Amino acid sequence: MTTPDTQSAAGSPAQRYSAYRARTAGNGPALLDFRTLYDFELDEFQLEACRALEGGSGVLVAAPTGSGKTVVGEFAVHLALTGGGKCFYTTPIKALSNQKYADLVARYGAAKVGLLTGDNSVNGEAPIVVMTTEVLRNMLYASSPTLSGLAYVVMDEVHYLADRFRGAVWEEVIIHVPDSVRIVALSATVSNAEEFGEWLQAVRGDTAVIVDEHRPVPLFQHMMVGTRLYDLFVDTGPGKGRGGKGADRPARINPQLQRMAVEEVRRAKINQGRRTGRRRAPRPTRFRPPSRPDVVERLDRAGLLPAITFVFSRAGCDTAVLQCLNANLRLTSKEESEEIRAHAELRTADISADDLRVLGYDDFLAGLERGIAAHHAGMLPTFKEIVEELFTRGLIKVVFATETLALGINMPARTVVIEKLDKWNGEAHVDLTPGEYTQLTGRAGRRGIDVEGHAVVLWTPSVDPGSVAGLAGARTYPLNSSFRPSYNMAVNLVGAVGIERARNLLEESFAQFQADRAVVGLARQVRKNEEALEGYAKAAECDRGDFMEYAALRRRLSDREAEVSRERSSSRRAEAARSLEHLRPGDVILVPSGRRSGAAVVLDPGLGRRSDGPAPLVLTVNRSVQRLSVQDFPRPVDPVERIRIPKSFSPRNPQARRDLASTLRNKLPEDVQERVRERRRHRDTPAVEDEEIARLRAELRAHPVHGCADRENHARWAERYFRLERETEQLRRRVEGRSQVIARTFDRVCAVLEQLGYLRDGAVTDEGRRLGRIYNELDLLTAESLRAGLWNTLDPAELAACVSALVYESRQPDDAAPPKTPTGPTRDALAAMVRLWGELDGVEKDNRVSFLREPDLGFAWTAYRWAKGQELDEVLLETDMTAGDFVRAVKQLVDLLGQVADASPPDSHVRKTARKAMDAMRRGVVAYSSVS
Repeated sequence: MTTPDTQSAAGSPAQRYSAYRARTAGNGPALLDFRTLYDFELDEFQLEACRALEGGSGVLVAAPTGSGKTVVGEFAVHLALTGGGKCFYTTPIKALSNQKYADLVARYGAAKVGLLTGDNSVNGEAPIVVMTTEVLRNMLYASSPTLSGLAYVVMDEVHYLADRFRGAVWEEVIIHVPDSVRIVALSATVSNAEEFGEWLQAVRGDTAVIVDEHRPVPLFQHMMVGTRLYDLFVDTGPGKGRGGKGADRPARINPQLQRMAVEEVRRAKINQGRRTGRRRAPRPTRFRPPSRPDVVERLDRAGLLPAITFVFSRAGCDTAVLQCLNANLRLTSKEESEEIRAHAELRTADISADDLRVLGYDDFLAGLERGIAAHHAGMLPTFKEIVEELFTRGLIKVVFATETLALGINMPARTVVIEKLDKWNGEAHVDLTPGEYTQLTGRAGRRGIDVEGHAVVLWTPSVDPGSVAGLAGARTYPLNSSFRPSYNMAVNLVGAVGIERARNLLEESFAQFQADRAVVGLARQVRKNEEALEGYAKAAECDRGDFMEYAALRRRLSDREAEVSRERSSSRRAEAARSLEHLRPGDVILVPSGRRSGAAVVLDPGLGRRSDGPAPLVLTVNRSVQRLSVQDFPRPVDPVERIRIPKSFSPRNPQARRDLASTLRNKLPEDVQERVRERRRHRDTPAVEDEEIARLRAELRAHPVHGCADRENHARWAERYFRLERETEQLRRRVEGRSQVIARTFDRVCAVLEQLGYLRDGAVTDEGRRLGRIYNELDLLTAESLRAGLWNTLDPAELAACVSALVYESRQPDDAAPPKTPTGPTRDALAAMVRLWGELDGVEKDNRVSFLREPDLGFAWTAYRWAKGQELDEVLLETDMTAGDFVRAVKQLVDLLGQVADASPPDSHVRKTARKAMDAMRRGVVAYSSVS
């Protein structure tokens, strides 16, 4: 289809000039100049956002992945440079910071661009500085002079504020950046962008909200059944495409795909149900998904490469590459392989041959040369960057990746493959959400290269095409705040603005904004309910007296009768449990109810097997062996007979079960049921009527409205009244719970800090200022360890081991064996830290907060050995960590050691030791710079 721009280009000079004027109408001089930097026309949403920025407003841009949101951030950079101010470009992850830094250096030169991450500090006083969001937060709390002249802050991937571990940092920055600074917030498409925009307007002033849901490259959805590729959607009208996102109207699910899926499920069930008369029946054939090499070859034949396959497992990514190599799959030409090898060797030139061997470089390079690679957090950062660079250049054709690749890194592909629709979230296997599906498939379709992008889901019998269509059709997801005050945040805020102002600032958070918005709806419902209650009370009126008073008596009577019934039932259950304790093997009992009801003989009383009471093992007259519980006996049980159980009896022997069941049937007396009923009558003597029940019944009979002919009609209205009153009371409690929830949490955090001496009478103490320099999940435990002098006598390696417990979180299950730790002073200090955590945990519980997890000793031995100077292969040999995990853990440890040094008194032993520990650990693979 010919675009309007192409049509105008083909017209007369006057028409072309008129079209140019129309396109540039409303553009200021900065925007006109900025547009010359690009060889393509900007989209309308980009122009709208840029005009708002040039007009002096902040902006929130919510648009799909790959739509070009970053152009708006780059315009903020342009405005800062032309206006003589500064622009900070913040990202959620270091890899994205490094990538953006390289892009901006290529455009503006290294002299004008800086980089500040936990790993790198390059030209930090430049007019353009790329940084992680945490670095800017720390600058704000420290009142860094680098903030001078700051005009714009770009917050790329701002939807990251929903992250439950790090999201609070984004809100801290938005709230605390000076009012003169314009915020440029770039977000994926979220369903509540307008709500987020309203909050930005409330805390930042004039903010334009630009939402664009149009994908510049249409996305088409497919499913692969075996090696057959089916469109997920079909046309719903003439002139339509293949359906899915990018079509003009919603499309229906491909009926051929649905029939194929049903047929495959039916075939699998038939095969699994087959039985033969032979002793060794052949195994039923089961559906086998296509191998990864088969999937790649199928995509290659369809012209759908390059592709990213999301595997959701680091080991799975590495295995996928090996499977493709073992299948002798090659996706590159000889020339491409040579170019790949040259680039990889250039990028790894600074890494020693011994380290490359330990890192598995030869296998990594073998995959690269064939156009195949993995990408996950367990890889060495340099290796990941090589994959990103080669993939962007079109030399790598297939990448097997975990979902971290979807978080902002610029690696678009023609096709995205999703192997499974569930993933492990660290605690359980959970289904992909529509937002996660959108984020993953957003990588499909390279703007300016591909006419269309493709998303392929691999079919298995557990994957219904309808569920995939639901994920594909739900294009947005809500952005919910994860903000909560921390100890470090509290002391820094109180130190900067005082406790009352700090409390008010926290009430400006997006978390409180969302809670207040929810409260508005709840409060509105409370008011509606209160109006309805008045109507119900009026309808229940009686001319004989106060019917609501009478109804309240009836309700109290009903509640008391239910309470007495529960007490009696509980008493019977307790009596039943006691009766089970007296059962012996050979006792014949009657199970009174449920699917196990009937006569049974006790094989094993089951004492002490369960915490809730005995669990007898019995054989029923139907030869079934069952383990019963107290729940099977609503009332006490008495043996009705006894039989002898042979010593050779085995519950697993069918013949033994038949023989004993036959004996049981023969021993049962004919009048067994009558005997049981007679014993029950003796036991269940009528209970004396409860005094409270008797009194309430007497009051009811004496009440004036008791004799009213319309009494039951009045009662129905009264019942509606009481039911709605209960619901309304629950709503009121929810309103109270959400109102000022952030401020209440802040008050509790401050109570902990006052109790421990970090605050005194609402002011920050010297110890509090030390805590303010520690930005860590276990900030308070770190500060307390410093204050208690737990590390005063340690050497650098010992200190590194101890501090690692404050930053490392292992992936081991809770019941894993205790990790190995260094002996001597290190082990003593670690034990003291764990005891100190226990004391702080008690303080937190007293103040109804929970922030501090237990120190994790899983990295202490590894950190100790690395700080001692041992070689990489020796260190990794005794750990199950990948090289990438090791490097990341060491860098996090080095970062915290720097904070410990800064928080320690000048010239103190701990400060000097922390600096030495940092130097000892910043070597080898850890020292290789990730900035090219």
